[in-house]
Amino acid sequence: MLDALTPPPPATTIAQEALAGLRATPKTLPPKLFYDAAGVRLFEAITRLPEYYLTRTEMLLLRRVAPDIAALAPAGAALVEYGASDEAKAALLLGAAGARFGAFVPVDVAAAALADLHARLAASQPALAVYPVCADFTLPLALPAAIAALPKFGFFPGSTIGNFEPAAAIAFLTAIRAALGAGSWLILGADLRKSPDLLLPAYDDAAGVTAAFNLNLLHRLNREAAADFDPGAFHHRAVWNDAQSRIEMHLVSPRAQRVRVAGETIDFAAGETIHTENSYKHSPAALCALAEATGWTTARSWIDDGGMFTINALQAI
Repeated sequence: MLDALTPPPPATTIAQEALAGLRATPKTLPPKLFYDAAGVRLFEAITRLPEYYLTRTEMLLLRRVAPDIAALAPAGAALVEYGASDEAKAALLLGAAGARFGAFVPVDVAAAALADLHARLAASQPALAVYPVCADFTLPLALPAAIAALPKFGFFPGSTIGNFEPAAAIAFLTAIRAALGAGSWLILGADLRKSPDLLLPAYDDAAGVTAAFNLNLLHRLNREAAADFDPGAFHHRAVWNDAQSRIEMHLVSPRAQRVRVAGETIDFAAGETIHTENSYKHSPAALCALAEATGWTTARSWIDDGGMFTINALQAI
């Protein structure tokens, strides 16, 4: 059974969000703007690249530990996945749990991807109650009233927690704890700190797919924010910031230029960048400390054999 797609709440416009970052020093753009329809397709292509170890490593680990994770879920629980642009990872938990889950709530900002997920689940699991929510999950979020009485089992895979600044990660996990309630569970995936020799190619692949993904932001602003970027006048850069333990993605303006966004002029100096994304790489100890600071306790942790990726079962205190 599938309910209608829950529409997103009123939000600031793309132009407002873009200008807030482009007026700043240094210039930034919010990474949630990556995920228009073209951005979702490009990210899916990134996950299949040989350099991008994250998805295949996480999927192999998730296949191995899915029965252990599913066994933690209370009978009839609602599986709430944050950032569910497709159902591939949730399907592993749903399959391992049999009929243990009473509902599935995929939450994502990409409306087109959620609609496609909605249609696939209608065909593949018609008996499963599915309540898609189109929303920015980094903002205050009301879960569907239909699952109010069900125990909650949160799922945040893919190492997206690494895209949050430290203070924002604390605020986000605290908000999830409040939304899911005392005694709830959260399955959290996270990429681990490792050699830059492995990290950098994952964010700057030889085929240029990640570059196209980054530059797609400018195409989107041209289309949706009345901007006049020349995407060919910027190039993609990925760097490892060791002091902050993070990969940074930037769009670099190699020459001085002037761009209009929603009627406002934005000047770029030669060599100036737009900082588009951070991807923090945590240690297991840092993840446990983050959980404890936000109302969770780490009940179980699993790490793949190569020490690349971790999945953590957090329980709300």
